[in-house]
Amino acid sequence: MPRKKPFSNKQKKKQLQVKRERKRGDTGSGPSSRNASVERGGERQSDTSDSETTDIRKINQQPFSREGRYDPNRFRLHFEKESKEDVEKRKKIAREKVLQPVSDKELEIAINDIYPSEKGLGFPRRPSWNYDMTRENLLRKEEKSYREYLDDLHSRNPPGSLSHFEHNLETWRQLWRVLEMSDVILLIVDIRHPVLQFPPSIYQYITGDLQKQMILVLNKVDLCPPPLVIAWKHYMTSQFPHLQIVCFTSHRGQPYSTGEERESGGRVGVLQKKRMRRKADWSQAGGPTDIMKACQEITAGKVDLSSWEQKIHRDAVAEQLDGERPDEGAESVSMETQSDSTMDMSSPTRELYKDGVLTLGCIGFPNVGKSSVINNLVGRKVVSVSRTPGHTKYFQTYYLTPTVKLCDCPGLVFPSRVNKQLQILAGIYPVSQLQEPYSSVGYLCERTPFLPALKLKHPRLQENDPQQGSQGSEEPGWTAWDVCEAWAERRGYKTAKAARNDVYRAANSLLRLAIDGRLCLCLRPPGYSCLREHWENHPDLPEIMALQGRVTEEEGTGDRDDDDDGESSTEPEEERDRDADDDEDGDDEDEGFGHPRRKEDKPSGFTVNMYNVLRENECE
Repeated sequence: MPRKKPFSNKQKKKQLQVKRERKRGDTGSGPSSRNASVERGGERQSDTSDSETTDIRKINQQPFSREGRYDPNRFRLHFEKESKEDVEKRKKIAREKVLQPVSDKELEIAINDIYPSEKGLGFPRRPSWNYDMTRENLLRKEEKSYREYLDDLHSRNPPGSLSHFEHNLETWRQLWRVLEMSDVILLIVDIRHPVLQFPPSIYQYITGDLQKQMILVLNKVDLCPPPLVIAWKHYMTSQFPHLQIVCFTSHRGQPYSTGEERESGGRVGVLQKKRMRRKADWSQAGGPTDIMKACQEITAGKVDLSSWEQKIHRDAVAEQLDGERPDEGAESVSMETQSDSTMDMSSPTRELYKDGVLTLGCIGFPNVGKSSVINNLVGRKVVSVSRTPGHTKYFQTYYLTPTVKLCDCPGLVFPSRVNKQLQILAGIYPVSQLQEPYSSVGYLCERTPFLPALKLKHPRLQENDPQQGSQGSEEPGWTAWDVCEAWAERRGYKTAKAARNDVYRAANSLLRLAIDGRLCLCLRPPGYSCLREHWENHPDLPEIMALQGRVTEEEGTGDRDDDDDGESSTEPEEERDRDADDDEDGDDEDEGFGHPRRKEDKPSGFTVNMYNVLRENECE
């Protein structure tokens, strides 16, 4: 019997890796297939890379069976990979740099600072085609055009100057299809940082090349003070006079202190409760009527929108009748998912309102609430939502009424010159997959009152003997690493083996608090500090407060003072979902079971919620 060939551990590891790839179906896709998700050998996927020298990091890997026809990794996020030297450099700065609060002037950002016109910060356009071209020729032409776009983009911007942006051509193809089939485009942005998520190139392309109308939806207005909402609305109107602007919120009646509100001349820092929605409460959003009126003004009677108006009225009546929902069977929502056939040689028709149907396309950056806006317009959950960027993988269409169709597009990150730390705080990058979250925590702490909100104790004061605190010495300066270590000590985040403070987990937790709006960072338009008194006394202030579901400033302040300790020291929802960002289906954000009840509000016979039994102050 011949002697067996030696088989090393390295070869065994490689063999297992190949087996796992084969099980996921990666090796079953050829280089010419549009479903290929992993390259083999030294080949590079032409539709997802920008050059032969740039490494691309593919995020949100999903396992799937080889037998399945659909590849869930086809539309995952593709961002440029950062070098180890840059990561280690930022980590060193986070350990050494003492945090200093920035001035209010530095929070004011103009749109030209994010998207300079001379830098060519556009987006890839679909090349021209005709019916004589084959499908393969069209795909090759699109890939060639995309490579030329990336080469031109990098030639105008030096390495390291660009922010994170989408490198997956498949996702850009989804945007092309949504823009072609939509009559009116809803560009949805987060009110906390709208200039980051409003690329002027997309507005010029839609209104100029496509000759279509756009509506800017300022979402999540409940996270922003009413004067700042009005200031952003007027700023965007001054920059784009013909742009329709609508304010929207999915969480009415939940007043937030964002650090912008002042009391006795100082900032008020309060860690907010998590935004929760009771089941079947999708119809309680603020803003669907304003979107309908904007569409009525744009269509000018060319489409019958009376059915949409009647639906909003029925939902409002049902909400007043003890929260009863109308018969969902009477208004079935038909759904159309994306397939390869829809991406083929479909004509980019210029005919608007075809067959008397208005098609609304919802586009925007990841994590701005596009799917939540569609759910609120429909009145119930028809689209899966998550806090994880890139959760929506492909576009889907839904009929709101027989004459109104909604189209949900995956989130796309456009190239810009914004600070990458600010991008992460805007929620465009999955927090659980960050290599270095500490610099983003430092960026956040320099712009928010984190000490009164988080109630932290400096790690040096905890390590040294108690006599140092009684000597009256000044508190040492805070670094981003100190903040993460103090938060890990306060929350009880420990490593598994050595039981040291898990600073990486603490940093991720702080970033999730910022993204969810509990530790809120709101940017401001240029000149806001000088005109603060004007915006605080603006005549449109009651309208914005009514949209947010707030009552009066005095009542809101009184409520915060009453339960300030509860919001800052007892956080059962943070204990419950502090790692929920690791899950791909983070629907808990929009499908909660309501707000936690306070102890004094418990009626007799109240069933104990096990999540609320262990309070933080009882565990310390």
